[in-house]
Amino acid sequence: MSEYQRALAWYERLLGSEPAFLPNVTEAVWELAEHRYLYIKVLPEGAGHALHTMFVDDLDDRVESISARGIEPASRETYGNGVRKVIYRDPDGNEIGFGGAPLQ
Repeated sequence: MSEYQRALAWYERLLGSEPAFLPNVTEAVWELAEHRYLYIKVLPEGAGHALHTMFVDDLDDRVESISARGIEPASRETYGNGVRKVIYRDPDGNEIGFGGAPLQ
């Protein structure tokens, strides 16, 4: 990430909460589930090259709540086996995806 405050605000909106803790003035950590964390750090030379996918049980509800906070998906995919993925891009272009089981 290239700009800490801009990224921090975006990830707070994406995830719907403030970080669980701030290790220092250039890093933030969210606990997504017990012992599962998402971590951001100012690292301008790497900005825009990250790719993360998290599988969730509540994909449709999650996408709806993220939209209510003002962030829309960059794209949506459905694979041949029915697995779905919703992709977001942070201000630097890093990909944050949420995956979910096929619709029943």
